[in-house]
Amino acid sequence: MNEMPTLSEPNATPGSAVKTAPQAADQPAGRAPSLLEQLQKPMSIAVIVLAVLLAAQSWSTSKQIRNLREEVAKRLQKGDVSNAETGVLARNVQEGTKELQIKVGALENRQSETQSQQLALEQLYNDLSKNRDEWALTEIEQVLSTASQQLQLAGNVPGALIALQNADRSLSRSDKPQFITIRRAIGRDMEKLKALPSVDSTGVALRLDAVIAQVDSLPMLSDETPALPAAPEKPGKAKAGAKPVRDASGKLVGPPAPEPLLQKVRDGFNTWSGDMWADVRQLIRIRRVDTPEALMLSPTQAYFLRENVKLRLLNARMALLSRNETAFRNDLIAAQDALAKYFDTRAKSTQTAQALLRQVQGSNLAIEMPTLSDSLTAVRNYKAKS
Repeated sequence: MNEMPTLSEPNATPGSAVKTAPQAADQPAGRAPSLLEQLQKPMSIAVIVLAVLLAAQSWSTSKQIRNLREEVAKRLQKGDVSNAETGVLARNVQEGTKELQIKVGALENRQSETQSQQLALEQLYNDLSKNRDEWALTEIEQVLSTASQQLQLAGNVPGALIALQNADRSLSRSDKPQFITIRRAIGRDMEKLKALPSVDSTGVALRLDAVIAQVDSLPMLSDETPALPAAPEKPGKAKAGAKPVRDASGKLVGPPAPEPLLQKVRDGFNTWSGDMWADVRQLIRIRRVDTPEALMLSPTQAYFLRENVKLRLLNARMALLSRNETAFRNDLIAAQDALAKYFDTRAKSTQTAQALLRQVQGSNLAIEMPTLSDSLTAVRNYKAKS
C-alpha cells in the first residue's frame, strides 16, 4: 500500500525501461541531452515528492482511521453499556407499566363499583325520601284516626286539638307545597274544635269526688242517734259594748248599746234557756218518714247502701269522662233518690251533698262532637294520588 508506483513510458515493457539508463550512459559525453532526458529529471523529483506526500497522507489517514476505530470502539462499548442500562430501565419501565396497568384496572373496577354504589345510594335516598313522606302521612293518619275515635267516644277535645297541632307541626317541617291542602283541612278541624262550648269536666269530677268522700259520714234515718236538723241562720246581733251609730246631724241611727252588766245577765239567760230547750228536744222527737223501710235497715244493709251510693257516683264519673249522657243522668238520679230516701235530709252534711249533686246534674254533656273527617280525607286522598 505504501509502495510508490514507477513511471514508465508509454508502450514500453518492463525490460525496456531497465535498459534505458545504461544506454544513456553508453552515449558519448560530448553529445547534448535530448528533450526527453531533460524532462525525466523533474518528473522523477515530482514522482518522489508525490510518493512522499502519498506516504505521509497514507500514514496520516491510517492513523486517523485507527483513532477513529478506537473512538468508535469506545463509543460502541459505551453504547453497549447504555443499551444494557436502557434495557434494564426499559424492563423496569415495563414492569412499572404492568403494575400501573394492574392498579389502573383495580381503580377502574373500584370506580365502577363506586359508581354503582352511588347510583344505588341515590335510588335508596329517593326511595327513602318518598317513603319518609309516606311514613309521616301514615303516622299522621293513625294519630288523627285515634283522636277522632277518642273525640267521639270520650269527647276528648283537648286531646284531639293536641293531635291536630302535632300533625300540622310535622307537615310544616317538610315545607312541601303538596301538603298545603292537608294543612288547610287540619286548620278547619281545629277551628271546629275551638268553637265547641267548653264543659268543665274536671270541676264536675271534683264535685262528684267530694260527694263520694262524704257518703260514709252522712247520717241515715236508721241511725240510733239521728243528727239534729240544721239550725236556721239568724241575723247578726250587735256586739256587746258596741257604740251607737250617729248620722251627720248627731242623731242615733241604731239602738243604744246596753249596759255591760245587763248584757252579761241577758247572755247568761239565753245560754241557759237554749241548753235547756235542746235537752227537752232530745227527750221527744217527732219525725215524718215517707219510707218506713228506711228505719228498718240493719248496720250491714246500711253499709251496703252507702257502698251502692258510692258505686252509683263512680259510675256517673266514668260516664262523665266517656260523655255518656244517659248513664250519667241515670246514676245521678239513683244516687239522689237514695240520699232522699234513706239519709237524713235535715242534716247540714246531707243538704250539702244534695246541693253538689244538683250542681253536677245541671252540667250539659249533650254536645255533638265534630269528626276529623276533613283531615283524614285529605291525608288519604294525597296517599292515593302518590
